[in-house]
Amino acid sequence: MTSLPPTGPAPRSDLRVPSRTPDLESLRLLVLVADLGSLGRAAARLGISQPSASRRLSTLERGLGLVLVDRSRRGSRLTSSGQVVAGWAHRVLEDLDGLLTGAEALRTKRDAELRVAASLTVAEYLIPDWISELRRQQPELYVGLQVTNSEHVSGLVDSSSADLGFIESPQVPKGMSARQVATDRLVTVVAPDHPWARRRRPVTAAELSGTPLVLRERGSGTRQTLDRALGLAGLDLVRPLLELGSTAAVRGAVIAGTGPAVLSDLAVRGDIADGRLRAVEVEGLELRRSLRAIWPSGHRLIGPAADLVAVARRLGGRG
Repeated sequence: MTSLPPTGPAPRSDLRVPSRTPDLESLRLLVLVADLGSLGRAAARLGISQPSASRRLSTLERGLGLVLVDRSRRGSRLTSSGQVVAGWAHRVLEDLDGLLTGAEALRTKRDAELRVAASLTVAEYLIPDWISELRRQQPELYVGLQVTNSEHVSGLVDSSSADLGFIESPQVPKGMSARQVATDRLVTVVAPDHPWARRRRPVTAAELSGTPLVLRERGSGTRQTLDRALGLAGLDLVRPLLELGSTAAVRGAVIAGTGPAVLSDLAVRGDIADGRLRAVEVEGLELRRSLRAIWPSGHRLIGPAADLVAVARRLGGRG
């Protein structure tokens, strides 16, 4: 067989199979090299010497088993692999920022200047980014976050335990004003070895209605949306195979092969992309929904609460 000529940088003998998780400072350095176009400028931004930055990138390359930087007399630039990894690293650092911001909001809820209650799906996949953006605009603002299901969110807002709420239920609670901030859709998912994963035709709404599912608890927006969609289609509500109190628990049960579930696209898109779950098309059922901010009727939305709603509307369902 004729061998093909190499198309990228020559392999380095010191690279090996990935063996450890990269440290965050190395990822920050790689992202800065991509953003600033220079190892020297990236090192200066981090306050380290260029030789130290070069050694740090070499360690990252050995850990990942990839050539990330093309070094020459004209300077250092990212290889095609380096550019791809830098994009992934940027997302990792953004997710970390969201995690830290969300954790701070949970930790400081008692002394918060803005008290927010959010349903689980919104809290897990959206609100950390929203709060991070608001904090970039208002660094001194402290935001407190309470996480519960949609039914309880309205109770916290109604009792003045929260200034603002975010829900995923299909109807606006009585006594609340609301504004749509994003849209979402529910997806039926199964484990890869489930019979539905091999079907070539969609599952009907009637089949879904007649199949016991792994479900969120009553009062959750996901459960309310599914029940409402089945009711509008003239079908019976699903009989629970298992009821669980969080989206993560439902995902885990489906991945383990317990049974099908209907969950937010925000929650399962990564699992579907990685092959841990399979999405199943369902015909005859409308499973799109609005994600809303709510506050007491008759109250004007002002200050940080209004600012957070504006951020949420601008960023939308970008999870």
